[in-house]
Amino acid sequence: MSQRPASEALSERFEAALMPTYGVPPVALARGAGAKIWDVDGREYLDLIGGIAVSSLGHAHPALVEAVSRQVATLAHTSNLFLHEPEVLLAERLLGLLSAPARVFFTNSGTEANEAALKIAIKYGKTNGRGYVVAAENAFHGRTLGALSLTGKPSIRDQFGPFPVDVRFVPYGDADALKNAVTEDCAAVFLEPTQGEAGVVPPPDGYFTAAREICDATGALLVADEIQSAIGRTGHWFAHQHEGVVPDVLTLAKGLGGGMPIGACIGFGPAGTIFAKGDHGSTFGGNPVSAAAALAVLDTIEKDGLLEHVRTAGARFAESIAAIDHPLLAGVRGRGLWLALVLTGDRSARVQVAAQRAGFLVNALQPAAVRLAPPLVTTSEQLATFVAALPAILDEAAND
Repeated sequence: MSQRPASEALSERFEAALMPTYGVPPVALARGAGAKIWDVDGREYLDLIGGIAVSSLGHAHPALVEAVSRQVATLAHTSNLFLHEPEVLLAERLLGLLSAPARVFFTNSGTEANEAALKIAIKYGKTNGRGYVVAAENAFHGRTLGALSLTGKPSIRDQFGPFPVDVRFVPYGDADALKNAVTEDCAAVFLEPTQGEAGVVPPPDGYFTAAREICDATGALLVADEIQSAIGRTGHWFAHQHEGVVPDVLTLAKGLGGGMPIGACIGFGPAGTIFAKGDHGSTFGGNPVSAAAALAVLDTIEKDGLLEHVRTAGARFAESIAAIDHPLLAGVRGRGLWLALVLTGDRSARVQVAAQRAGFLVNALQPAAVRLAPPLVTTSEQLATFVAALPAILDEAAND
């Protein structure tokens, strides 16, 4: 009699103990090293999801392990009643990577960062007689009520309305539609430099520049949601830097902590001082351990030249995928190590399963789009193993 897989037993325990918000995930992970990860039954995978663009340095990176271990052994928590140096150092480090004066508010997640940005927009609007916000169709900004009000996905939004904020949605990438929607009564425009959860969908060239001009002309704040796209994911520290555009508010999370929970809402110029004492807060935001982790991530990306690696390895990865001639593969889109396989049919779930069987973890993001967001440390040789395996993966998905 064969021994029962450990993953099967753990899945049953998961299903019995946790709310059914995720269903039961298909793989039970146990440990990782670099871009590789192992499940509880000892099977090895190449991680091409990276914790949904979170694990910037991969798994068990020595710099992250050392920074977190040292900090948790020194001071793990202070609350916002006291200050600590790692939080200040991290704020200063982030500001040094940006091209204009700004102020930082730390959160625990991307959703919380967007909640803070929305409160900035609301206060700005009330102060200046502006009553609505503009966001994009198919955008994803989070699942708490404020962030969800900005999220242009009816399938996850509608059942939780009505919402406390008047949000008007426009087609993503359509500069004319954006111009028509943004008037002097608009408080803010929330945009992703590339739409992540919609399927890694980049806008036309110049779209963010046009958004900046529209906001400048009307006085609306431009909020760049870079929860997925920042911290080197596209080959720049921040994706808005590809067009040289400076937003009024920038939101970060995911890759910033390399796996530790941290987010940030950054206000540029006057937007950085809209909040007054008592306007916002977070018990855990910017805690010492997460701040130490984020500093290790930023230092390692710089020291190891990972921005250049992301640009070159990502371009080679995308070109190699695009060169595959397969009836199920329509192409690839994205930038750096943040890509989507675009399929000719709604087979992404089958591609995910076939890839898992072949030893690769990918994400069926949309019915016809598969997300690839590997750790920034993933080597070109490791990426090439996926490219080599992809035709057989597509064959299996097409015929399953």
